[in-house]
Amino acid sequence: MKEHPGCGTVLARLLNHRGLAAHELADRAAVPADELDAVLLGTPPTQTLLRRLAPALGLHTVDLVVLAGHPVPEDLTPLDPEAERWVDGLISDAWRLPAAQRRDLLEQARALPQQDRRSAFAPRRVAPLFDGPGSWPVRMLQYRNLSWSGMARVLAVTTPTYLSASTYGVIGSGRKNLTSRLVTDFAAVLGLDAGELAAVTGVAMRQPPPPPTPATTDTAALLWECRRLSAEQVRGLAQRGR
Repeated sequence: MKEHPGCGTVLARLLNHRGLAAHELADRAAVPADELDAVLLGTPPTQTLLRRLAPALGLHTVDLVVLAGHPVPEDLTPLDPEAERWVDGLISDAWRLPAAQRRDLLEQARALPQQDRRSAFAPRRVAPLFDGPGSWPVRMLQYRNLSWSGMARVLAVTTPTYLSASTYGVIGSGRKNLTSRLVTDFAAVLGLDAGELAAVTGVAMRQPPPPPTPATTDTAALLWECRRLSAEQVRGLAQRGR
């Protein structure tokens, strides 16, 4: 069993990496400085605090909730669990498109209206007794409508990482350590800064990671946008992206 180090530890790593003082973050988030200080000293944060901190940190709220080791509230989960069937193919095909067509597909996704939620989202648990660093990027990808096989397909197409679907379960369960290569490629697909993901997960980077390609940046944005779409909407985008 590997326990979560605590939200305070994770947040302190991020602030240290950025060179950002706690009182500066409190000011940006418009939260009491003593409440943030308490979290940094080990007090579990409230959901309300996490929702205030995330935009101040430039993070998606669901990603900060995952990093904090909290359960993800329903309103932060993908709209339609069935969209998982189409997302990996859409992202893989979009990555191969010429830049103009890829960005047009992204704009089409952003223009689609959000429909009502019809069912609850329940991601596959990677390991009930593990909440260490390897589970964080895997969970973030699950909350972007990617199954283990979807992760394998998307990372194989958009990054140098080529792993079997089951290996993502192994990473998420803590039986395979994160490496600098994995952190760099997870970050690219998630649309996160690789140096920051390395800092919060405690993975040493021997050299500064290269920036993601424009295609990977665009598809990370498309992957995020698909969270609010229905399966039928994602299927339509996938057909247009072929």
